Amino acid sequence: MEITPNVILCVNLLDEAKKKKIRIDFKKLSKLLGIPVVGTIARKKHTLDNLMNTILKVCKKEIIPKPIPVDYSIETDCSSSKITDLKSDTSVELASDKNDDIIISAIMKHAEKICKEVCTFEDSTYSKRDRKIDKILTSKIWGFPIMLLFLGLIFWITIVGANYPSQALFMMFSWIQEKLVFVANYLHFPSWLSSMCINGIYQTLTWIIAVMLPPMAIFFPLFTFMEDLGYLPRIAFNMDGFFKKCCCNGKQAITMCMGFGCNAAGVTGCRIFSSPREKLIAILTNNFVPCNGRFPFLISVATIFIAGSMNGIGASIVSTLAVILVILLGIFCTLLVSKILSKTILKGMPSSFILELPPYRKPQFGKIFIRSIFDRTIFVLGRAICVAAPAGLIIWLFANIGIDGTSLLSIVANFLEPLARLMGLDGYILTAFVFGIPANEIVLPIILMCYLGGTSLVNLDDTFSIGQILANNGWTLLTALNVMIFTCLHFPCATTLLTIKKETGSWKWVGLSFILPTLCGIIICMFTTLIYNIIV
Repeated sequence: MEITPNVILCVNLLDEAKKKKIRIDFKKLSKLLGIPVVGTIARKKHTLDNLMNTILKVCKKEIIPKPIPVDYSIETDCSSSKITDLKSDTSVELASDKNDDIIISAIMKHAEKICKEVCTFEDSTYSKRDRKIDKILTSKIWGFPIMLLFLGLIFWITIVGANYPSQALFMMFSWIQEKLVFVANYLHFPSWLSSMCINGIYQTLTWIIAVMLPPMAIFFPLFTFMEDLGYLPRIAFNMDGFFKKCCCNGKQAITMCMGFGCNAAGVTGCRIFSSPREKLIAILTNNFVPCNGRFPFLISVATIFIAGSMNGIGASIVSTLAVILVILLGIFCTLLVSKILSKTILKGMPSSFILELPPYRKPQFGKIFIRSIFDRTIFVLGRAICVAAPAGLIIWLFANIGIDGTSLLSIVANFLEPLARLMGLDGYILTAFVFGIPANEIVLPIILMCYLGGTSLVNLDDTFSIGQILANNGWTLLTALNVMIFTCLHFPCATTLLTIKKETGSWKWVGLSFILPTLCGIIICMFTTLIYNIIV
């Protein structure tokens, strides 16, 4: 209303108000605000007719809104003229932040005053159930364990549920690959050309689709379900205190959770920030939490080397705890790096964060499906496919072209060997991470390809066979631990990097988002290697 007098207030969710026996005096509300007020139920399109008619009348000047301004009652020492006289930039920010808080406080008090005048609550206990639930979900004792339980359950459903469609896709693409080989031989294609196109480009492309599509198609609907249910704002509420201490915003908890599904989607979700500084911090640190493409590798390594001597449910519990500890390390690094950025290149105080805890609602499954599949899954998969084909070509070339009998892939591995040894890894592992930049899902297949001396990606479903290959090539408990750490803390995939470029418009921030997690991963791996060698 301060930007323009041409404002219409649309009061939606009148069906929810009716259920809770809340009555609203629209005429009085319009008089108090000085603008037209229209009630709607967005689910029922016929209720929007009155809104459309009001918009038309305002456009034709048949209704002329005259907004009544809010009295902020701002103190003299926080006025804009006083702020300009302050000496340091920090003081200006602190004063501005205080000024913002006073303005927001005035708006909230004004809103409460109006609400009391125009709203009638026939049932004063209408929100009693929600408040009881919130006392548990947002409590200091139960809030975080329940949050971790929810996220753990979503991860488990995603990983277990994705196995079957992934296997089906692998079988389908393998059948197609056999037919392509037959056609190439029938047409007498040069062996190098058919191998490059089929074993290189096609295999990498279909591998990424088969591994990425099912988990995203499961995770994003589950995540959107939690969003529609009203639980995500509760997560932001629980995490707000931690992010505030890092001079950031509680909304970062929501984008961080989105990153568990896909870091590219988490970066896109950073549009919810009104502060450019906080948006950048959230974008730069989103990759510190592992996406669903990294979970299968984390679980495989934990199952083979950390819970390897155990059987049954005990093994799954131990491997799950190991993965959760790595996730917590990623969250800790998110908070730490956010704090460092807030005190260095992205200085500033946290912006005021008004968080609405909406009522718990019955999710709209049709909208959940559309939003999660089309807005998120297909969007992310489309960008992954764009980088998969050229990446497959590069991987094939490096695996098949060599100098003096040594493949380019091995040459790169030998070059990275000294750094890898300092990190408790080997050159082939580090090379796999570098060449796995198109998608985290292909890191393990590249490692197996290197160890087996193959010229194309290797697909093994048997955990025991994978463990034997890794152990025969020098993997120890230290190697497994550092691989898990570096899987969580390393540069973003190509899809995420392209998304960061689009969201920030600058390669500078893309470069920084590449360096920050990688540097953290290298330092922590070196530290664990040092401690392990001292102890052992």
